[in-house]
Amino acid sequence: MSVHLLAIDVGNTETVIGLFEGEEKRASWRLGSVARRTADELAVIIEGLFRLSGFEMSSVSRVVISSVVPPLGPTLEVMSTNHFGVTPLLVGPGTRTGISIKYDNPHEVGADRIVNAVAGFHLHGGPLIIADFGTAITFDAISVGGEYLGGAISPGFGVSLEALVERAARLPRIEPAAPTSVIGKNTVHSIQSGMFFGYKGLINGIVERMKLELGGDTKVVATGGQSLLFSEDENIFDHIDPDLTLIGLRLIAERNP
Repeated sequence: MSVHLLAIDVGNTETVIGLFEGEEKRASWRLGSVARRTADELAVIIEGLFRLSGFEMSSVSRVVISSVVPPLGPTLEVMSTNHFGVTPLLVGPGTRTGISIKYDNPHEVGADRIVNAVAGFHLHGGPLIIADFGTAITFDAISVGGEYLGGAISPGFGVSLEALVERAARLPRIEPAAPTSVIGKNTVHSIQSGMFFGYKGLINGIVERMKLELGGDTKVVATGGQSLLFSEDENIFDHIDPDLTLIGLRLIAERNP
């Protein structure tokens, strides 16, 4: 039986789970991040995903977890211990990452941002900017020497859309999309245009200012589901990698045997 690493990235909205055999990702799944789920409920869900994909829970020899939702980190630790028979690695202060954090208070930096920095620097070197499109859009700056310098945080697509719909009674809920024209011909297309081109301006503005501060040949990497909206725009990102956080978790597990 193959031996697997289970990597779990808990975001504010979604939890991404990856199963690795060595450096190869064998499968990945997405769940809603529901803080009130119990360890047993999570185990049932994950066991079902394993079976649907042809894997056995008994093949997991290690578990690594990154969580920005405080109640879910300990719950996943209990699930790992009780249902996988494995004491998990929960990324946090004291975890060996190979990244020097230059934030004023390193404990304030979300674990997912450090995990992304580990993967981004390993894959692309520095200086580097990482844009992660989640509940918030985070922009993180990595120096040429692999130091985490800090970054910027803005509301994500979903947060902005929810605020717009809640405050404007006649505007409909829409799915984000990349329109071909900035001039919308109906309400849905007009909202999509405002969101897409407005965020494109925000992203370009922050990235260009960061490049000026970082200097050199700064690369820009994007991750997170909404980053795919910009996949055809080569003027913003050098690389788009939806699995960046999972790769970072795998690398951190290797550095903490």
